Amino acid sequence: MREEKGRNHVSYTEEEMEIERIKERKMREMEAEIKAMKEGGKKEVGVIDHPLTMDDNSFVKTVRKYPLVVVDCWAPWCGPCRMVAPVIEELAKEYAGKVVFGKLNVDENPRVATEFAIMAIPTLFIFKNGEPVDVIQGALPKQYLEAKVKEWL
Repeated sequence: MREEKGRNHVSYTEEEMEIERIKERKMREMEAEIKAMKEGGKKEVGVIDHPLTMDDNSFVKTVRKYPLVVVDCWAPWCGPCRMVAPVIEELAKEYAGKVVFGKLNVDENPRVATEFAIMAIPTLFIFKNGEPVDVIQGALPKQYLEAKVKEWL
């Protein structure tokens, strides 16, 4: 910033003006995040509030990355799987920050399906610290699925 002697006029260099624009933009972004948190639209930055799409390549990395992961093994043609899907979406939102939910299409990812001997779908696996700790088979009510998840929190 340069002040011209004898005047009350302040002039900024291009770099200083750019820094001010960046500061203003960042302040607007932070204000929007705070507003969203207050309105309940965003609980925390970086929290996963939806099921992750998993595949044969990302499966192991994902279940090891998060402390508690529930994996919904499903297929598009499976009617009971379609009944469970909205429940998984709801639980992912309700337990965001505590549990990560994932969806694995067994038709497109035969390696994981074979490794875990999945013979019926929907099958949900619960992983704690990268290790399978529980299995749930069938389209069960939300209350039952939620109770099973809570056992591992």
